[in-house]
Amino acid sequence: MLTIDPKETTVQLLQTYLQSAVGPRPIALASTVNASGTPNLAPFSFFNVFSANPPVLIFSPARRVRDSTLKHTLLNCEATKEVVINVVNYEMVQQSSLASSEYAEGVNEFIKAGFTAIPSRVVKPFRVKESPVQFECKVTQIISLGNEGGAGNLILCEVLKMYIDEAILDANQAIDQYKIDLVARLGSNWYTRSNAGLFEVEKPITNLGIGVAVIPDSIKKSPIFDGNDLGKLGNIEALPTKEEVTIFVKENFAIKAVLSADDSVKKHLEAKKYLNKGDVFSAWKVLLAEK
Repeated sequence: MLTIDPKETTVQLLQTYLQSAVGPRPIALASTVNASGTPNLAPFSFFNVFSANPPVLIFSPARRVRDSTLKHTLLNCEATKEVVINVVNYEMVQQSSLASSEYAEGVNEFIKAGFTAIPSRVVKPFRVKESPVQFECKVTQIISLGNEGGAGNLILCEVLKMYIDEAILDANQAIDQYKIDLVARLGSNWYTRSNAGLFEVEKPITNLGIGVAVIPDSIKKSPIFDGNDLGKLGNIEALPTKEEVTIFVKENFAIKAVLSADDSVKKHLEAKKYLNKGDVFSAWKVLLAEK
């Protein structure tokens, strides 16, 4: 067997092995605010429930491996002692991934990821409307596990209020595991869907997506695109240039036919085909193409 000695392995490689071996891990989409009230939103897969009486959730924002710096979520929890944990299901996984981008302090990930912020009742951080279950929590303890890059910080959260979307309940008012359609994290870009199986989500590590907010309303409000589609479209560093779009149209007969029909639905359906294949850049070329 391959034998790994953590003391003789780089943190990056060790983290890769750990995250690939320990899973699937549920995802906490953590909503916080800083001392000035500026919101922050970020997903964490080092997360689970650890007690029912009192109800306690724990998640761990680790120090960045590359430079050992602390994440905004941790700093906000230290400052305010409040957090909202939103669970992530399949319908919102792409947008949740987009929220993991390393945006600068003060950038609102609710807006970037296209989520709807709704007021909480007993804490200051906002809830994510799209999440099927939301927990308003007070932070009772933060345990630092180290000072080097990759070290975790256990945040113990006592649940003060819990909200459940009635659409995921069965006839007995219990959560239907098929309806809630939770997703969980594995290694690399791999996720698992609780009622289906494995799938991949390209993680935005090296680039900062343009965000859902800048997508035109005609696209955001289109019945063709769901939240995951918008998350993919927002997770692109720059839009295609006019020249790139022109060349694409000239070389693609199907696009010419769609444009000549002057039908926005057909145009969006054509873009959706590219999104389904993982070709976001070409999807944008279709959407930006003109007659």
